[in-house]
Amino acid sequence: MIHSTAIVHPTARIHESAQVGPYTVIGPDCRIGALTQIGAHCVIEYADIGASCRIFSHAFIGTAPQDLKYRGEKTRIVVGDGTIVRECATLNRGTSARGETRIGKSCLLMAYSHVAHDCVIGDEVILANSVAVAGHVTIGMGTVVGGLSGIHQFVKIGKMAMVGAGAMVPMDVPPFCTVWGDRARIVGLNIEGLNRRHVSKKSIEALKRVYKKIFFSKGTLRQLTRQARSEKLTSPEVGEFLQFISSSGRGVCRPKLKAETSASQTW
Repeated sequence: MIHSTAIVHPTARIHESAQVGPYTVIGPDCRIGALTQIGAHCVIEYADIGASCRIFSHAFIGTAPQDLKYRGEKTRIVVGDGTIVRECATLNRGTSARGETRIGKSCLLMAYSHVAHDCVIGDEVILANSVAVAGHVTIGMGTVVGGLSGIHQFVKIGKMAMVGAGAMVPMDVPPFCTVWGDRARIVGLNIEGLNRRHVSKKSIEALKRVYKKIFFSKGTLRQLTRQARSEKLTSPEVGEFLQFISSSGRGVCRPKLKAETSASQTW
């Protein structure tokens, strides 16, 4: 059902089972999937929105990127099935750099969260209230980002990571890790998240060993990742952890060392 006060562009395609609330504007070339519910006063442009999504009031999806280089190129945003976008969230479409912004399936983007141009957000990601994700960021499957956090442009966050509330994240976050703080530091593995995702105890123990080796041994990351591979600290999760660190272009967040902790507590 489409409310009589909604404005729908002639080129938009809306499934007959979808609902569009009052005063919502559906712009050109939009596709809205089956059973998706769109609340009041939303603006949706150049978007492919999957089935069974819920878009709450005053959400803006597919609006022009906040990038001074953008010159009106035809770009899009894609939102996967079952994703929930809460009130006043803003999700910008892509630029010519990538062509689209992509939000995965079964995500939850809470009120006032922002996803900028050309981001790739994996399945089942949660962005809590007022999270700000800058352009070209990649966030892996099952990651949770706490409220009021900021993610620097081009950062990559691995799968099943946890970003604590209020964190400022300028560097890549390895998968399965928890980070928090201004200029975020790793504070450990995301054990709770790993357990919730039914990762085996054997794999978690292997991750613990390689985590300690990488971050608390002498040597460069390149040397330590090579050593970890040679010692056959193997599991799918360990392989992904090591590959992520090896391929990081920005460098990865690190734990705070004991010496740094002691210095920060000196008045």
